[in-house]
Amino acid sequence: MKMKETATEAKLMDENIQGTALEGNEERGDRKLYIESYGCQMNFSDSEIVASILAKEGFGTTRNVEEADLVLLNTCSIRDKAEQTVRKRLSSFNKLKQERPDMKIGVLGCMAERLKDKFLDEEKLVDLVVGPDAYRDLPNLIEKVDGGRKAVNVLLSKEETYADVSPVRIDSNGVSAFVSITRGCDNMCTFCVVPFTRGRERSRNPQTILAEVRELQARGFKEITLLGQNVDSYLWYGGGLKKDFEKASETAKASAVNFAGLLDMVALAVPEMRIRFSTSNPQDMTDEVLHAIARHDNICNYIHLPVQSGSSRILKEMNRGHNREEYFALIDRLRKIIPDCGISHDMIAGFPTETEEDHKETLSLMEYVRYDFGYMFYYSERPNTFAARKMEDDVDMETKKRRLNEIIALQQEHSLQRNQEHIGRVEEILIEGDSKRSDQDWKGRNTQNTMVVFPKTGDHKPGDFVKVKITDCTTATLFGEMVQD
Repeated sequence: MKMKETATEAKLMDENIQGTALEGNEERGDRKLYIESYGCQMNFSDSEIVASILAKEGFGTTRNVEEADLVLLNTCSIRDKAEQTVRKRLSSFNKLKQERPDMKIGVLGCMAERLKDKFLDEEKLVDLVVGPDAYRDLPNLIEKVDGGRKAVNVLLSKEETYADVSPVRIDSNGVSAFVSITRGCDNMCTFCVVPFTRGRERSRNPQTILAEVRELQARGFKEITLLGQNVDSYLWYGGGLKKDFEKASETAKASAVNFAGLLDMVALAVPEMRIRFSTSNPQDMTDEVLHAIARHDNICNYIHLPVQSGSSRILKEMNRGHNREEYFALIDRLRKIIPDCGISHDMIAGFPTETEEDHKETLSLMEYVRYDFGYMFYYSERPNTFAARKMEDDVDMETKKRRLNEIIALQQEHSLQRNQEHIGRVEEILIEGDSKRSDQDWKGRNTQNTMVVFPKTGDHKPGDFVKVKITDCTTATLFGEMVQD
């Protein structure tokens, strides 16, 4: 799925961090690891797992690629832009390798399985290729590479969740952290390659999640985001794939923990921490989850709820598992149970066979929901997806771009309206750090995940919760002033 990214997309997949190298930590060993990450937050979270595994093998991280013994790129197959960037980076690293022949280069993540032959044998760009479920095998693979051989492991797992690996948080702001709760995806959307690159859904033991969350709290973190391709599908019944749940014993079924149950457990375990989650799928989000959010003050009132299209016909072509009317009904229940909830979306313009009437239905759905913000793309094929193999990409580029621009314009209108509703309110903001534009201002987010900028006063610091009265806004940002409790 090649998608055009937009400015509003930055809240989910921040362009400013694409290709960011993990922060240097010179004390962690004699060999130096340089690792860049691309794509979704799952990849950035996985890079922390990789750094943890390799730290035990004597690798310290560095942001200076010229001193690295091992260079790894954690890759994305969802975004064409990231894929092209990775190829350019690999070419750049190979030029550096000519000066330092002992340096090893590897590709991790979602591009690994699909392009392993090209990277290893045809283009000879890398020494090792490692898929998302094979990071524990890195020490063995690096040993092979050190011995002069190429190394590859892209096998997908039915069990791997890295539950016992404590991620290295050396690149964190010290305020917010991501905690992976599931891996893989069973929703075979026709435009998406994730089930083929990350495998089938399996969930992580809730006790290991609670242990990680408590550890983060002890280290001073104030906010966590529970992370998965589809968090609503979380289901722990002792291990194994979600699709095999029906084969489990009655005892296992009776003691199973679903996502609503996990939210309750985490919220009660760390009542002083903010809890977010990403990403949800409409067909899997239950009222039980909505009530769990409403029940706990420390679970943020924000849901990213991708819809992709407002047309039931196109949703069926996408194999989304829900239609327009079902999505409306979910939105109605959400607004009733969590009246002050912020909602964001993903939307694709120009999916195969999309007509002007289908496009108008997308715009009318947006008018009904009035999202806080959205992530908007135009469609083109991603290799190995059902759509690429079976559907003709029959909407011309000019039409795609025009429809996308209409979607963006409407979303900007709604984003401004939604932000204006905050003016005059006093809201609790978690300080994340200095504003990008001025070190005289703080930036932080409210419970709806909207960025708030306000002048520094007093002796506050990142990680503090403060009360801010909202006085102004743009389509993307709220502005205000701190007030006393």
